[in-house]
This record gives sequence, structure tokens and C-alpha cells, in this order.
Amino acid sequence: MRQIKDIGEFRLIERITRPPRGTDTVVVGIGDDAAVLKTTDGLQVATTDCLVEGDHFRRDWFTPFQIGRKAIESNVSDIAAMGGIPRYVLASLALPSTLDVAFVEQLYEGMWKSCDTYSLDIVGGNMTHAEIIMISLTVLGTVEDQCLCLRSNAQSGDVIGVIGSLGYGRAGLSVLQEKLKGYDTVVKRYLEPQAYLAEARKCAPVVHAMIDVSDGLASEVGHICRASGCGARLFQESIPLDKEILSVGEALDEDPYEYILYGGEDFSLVFTAPEHVVHQCGGVIIGEIIKEKKLLLSSKNGERVLQERGYDHFQVT
Repeated sequence: MRQIKDIGEFRLIERITRPPRGTDTVVVGIGDDAAVLKTTDGLQVATTDCLVEGDHFRRDWFTPFQIGRKAIESNVSDIAAMGGIPRYVLASLALPSTLDVAFVEQLYEGMWKSCDTYSLDIVGGNMTHAEIIMISLTVLGTVEDQCLCLRSNAQSGDVIGVIGSLGYGRAGLSVLQEKLKGYDTVVKRYLEPQAYLAEARKCAPVVHAMIDVSDGLASEVGHICRASGCGARLFQESIPLDKEILSVGEALDEDPYEYILYGGEDFSLVFTAPEHVVHQCGGVIIGEIIKEKKLLLSSKNGERVLQERGYDHFQVT
């Protein structure tokens, strides 16, 4: 009998997915950063994400305030990648009965802090008991027709742009795991990620495909390619690499580009568009869309095919 770890997260999703019944109301179902539903008042976007203790956070690394903020930011990032505006949050928590009440209060202070940033309201949810902390949020929002960005809209002739920083998520995790000292910026960016909502709203009307980097750059560009029926070539030397992330790689004898390509939890935005649009949006060009259905990495040392992998909840990468 096959186990989940044998096929991984995305192949499992493929096996359990069915087409929606309401094809006249479901504009986008499973397979993008958020679902898109047609209502009498326009398009609604909906996303959900779950943070699990020991997987997405550890209490000896994160404060409850930081955990709360991360929960909101990760969901807002999905709405941003669709070109939408987040409006409402439903929060479901599973908590140990021995957890301090003050911890939950500080957790919600962090959630409300990020909600205030984006004019979000927590309008409902649920609480139950568990052995570890689990936080599942559903965020509802809206998006205008002209701002809707889908993974499937990459076009021939597009370049690939990025807004935001890459590699901090995995580099920060490595620093904490290996107990390195002196990398405060990297650690802070890992513990306190932020969504790029304002930037997404600015570029949404003029870009083609867009996605946020939650599972690594290679995985996310791969999602765009599969949805759009194309390939991509990434230019390694054009990918932004922070000096402190480079230093972490040197200290651990690891390739810092592995943090960027396969790490995730950066929540930066990757999109495809004509070259002039990338500059208009304040982005950096890191690659191009190609007809051949391959994901390639081009560098001064040559060109190689990239594995389209990233963070998988059921497999070690």
C-alpha cells in the first residue's frame, strides 16, 4: 500500500481533486494561490492555510506574537498573488489545554497587528483541543476583473520578474537549526515574514501570471509553467542574493542558491510580463518564458535542468 510520503503533497492533491459542479460560479478552483468565485457583487477570492507547531514554527524560536503575524501574512500573500484585496479572516485554532492563556492573547495580538496593516477583520472561527498548536486561517477577499492574476496566463515573449527578497526563509531556518550567531537580519526575516500586498496591487493590472514564493522559486516557476503549458529559463546571476544569505551558505558549506530555489517561505512575488512592465512594477528580471517545456537554470558555468521541487509537507527535500 502506498503511503502519502511516497507520492508527496502535490500528487496527493491531484488524486483527490474533482472538477467543481458550479462551473458558472467557480472561476478558479483548486490549483492556484486562491479560489476565485463569481458573485452578484463581483469576484471573490478565498484561501486557507494551516500552521502546525514543529513544522511551521517552534515555540523556542518564535514568540506567540510572531506566530500570529506569520499566520496572517502567509494567507494575505496568497490573496496578493491573485491580485486581490483581503477583507475577512476566519480563524480555527487547535490548542493544548495546558497552554497559558497569555500565549493565546499574544498570538491574537500578532494576528490583529497584521490585520490592522491590511484593514482586515477577524469575523469568526473555532477552537478545539490538540496535543500541539495548529492554526488554520481562511481569508476572504475581492478582486477586480482587470486585476485577476492566474498562474495559467504566462505568454510567449514574457520575461520573469521578482518583487521582494529570496532565500531568507530557508537561510533563517538553517541559522536557527545550526545555532549560528551574528545573522540577526536573516533570522528576523524568517521569524517575521511580510506579504507584498501593496506591490501586488500595483502590478496586478499589467502583469500576466503571478505567484508568491512559499515553497521555493523553482517550485513556483514550475507551477506557472505547468499551468501555462510552457517552460522557463532562470538567469542565476540575475537572481537577487543578499550578502548575509551568502555568508550563511559559506558558514555552513551550503549553496545559497539552494535556499532560494528550494527553500520557500519568502512570500515574495514572481510574475511574468513584458520586459518594460517589470521595470514599471519595480521588479527585477530573473528569467524568461520559453516554448520548450523545461525549467532551466542558466549561469556563467553553463545551463542545467532544474528539479521542479520545493518544500513538501510529506517529503524531505
